Amino acid sequence: MLGERPAAPVASDMTSAPRPVSSIPLPPSVRIAEGRGGLPCLVVASPLARAEIYFQGAHVAAWHPAGVRDPVLWLSARSHFAPGKPIRGGVPICFPWFGPHPENAAAPAHGFARLREWTLIEALEDEAGTVRLALELAGEGLSPDWPHRFRAVHRIEIGSRLRMALEVRNDGTDPFTFEEALHTYFDVADIRTVSLTGLERGEYLDKLAGGRQSREGNDPIRFTAETDRVYLDTQAACTIDDPDRRRTITVSKSGSDATVVWNPWIAKAHAMPDFGDDEWTGMLCVETGNVNVHARTLAAGATHIMAAMLEVKDRGD
Repeated sequence: MLGERPAAPVASDMTSAPRPVSSIPLPPSVRIAEGRGGLPCLVVASPLARAEIYFQGAHVAAWHPAGVRDPVLWLSARSHFAPGKPIRGGVPICFPWFGPHPENAAAPAHGFARLREWTLIEALEDEAGTVRLALELAGEGLSPDWPHRFRAVHRIEIGSRLRMALEVRNDGTDPFTFEEALHTYFDVADIRTVSLTGLERGEYLDKLAGGRQSREGNDPIRFTAETDRVYLDTQAACTIDDPDRRRTITVSKSGSDATVVWNPWIAKAHAMPDFGDDEWTGMLCVETGNVNVHARTLAAGATHIMAAMLEVKDRGD
């Protein structure tokens, strides 16, 4: 479905769903379906694009613009689709911390937002055919490791381009600090042939070297081994050049000062139970975020918006 690998089952209409998942009126191009593992999801099918968004984590699992042959977002054939387990691929939302919790090793990696059920609060389609969805996660004390009162809204615009905006508001009376990322997995023909531009000469933290700070060279980034880097002080757009598919994917962003670049390569792929042993060749993560030294602090009543926009183009060669 939606250009993913054939091992994935097709979502079906939730005619016998155990409970309602939304009371929001839906445009004709949007339906609620039973997705992989029985998890409820939104399926978008418009003249501009097809997409699949899970209520758990407000997780964009697929986006396939019209006229594009190959998948844009990568999804592991071994991903868990179960309540309370992260989906491996697509666009997980990391919030309110990134990676392991700094004080509690038992806390879920990348925070609790991607494991929670979000609520659909808006579903519209404009005259141009772009579908606009908004899902909300709000409350207080949703995790003992982050007891603050907040409201997060993930706004998703699905068309020939995909725009995702994570809006976080402090609904409490005291400031709080958080990390966030749109942990986007891109589908590529072969990680060993792609290159990434936009981060030349940028400073980064190399997580494989204990967080040592280094500087990128003048050339596009190419991949020959496991890569796990946090690029600092960057608001630049990044472009994945995929010569085997004769296309580029550009990620532009706003409200973000860090970009994370990741591929697990051979050994780490083998070590992850929800990641196929040989799947590392077909994916690259380029993540829009505010992490590490770029964690955000929000005053009471304040709101922060971080957005990423994806666009696919033919190389023309």
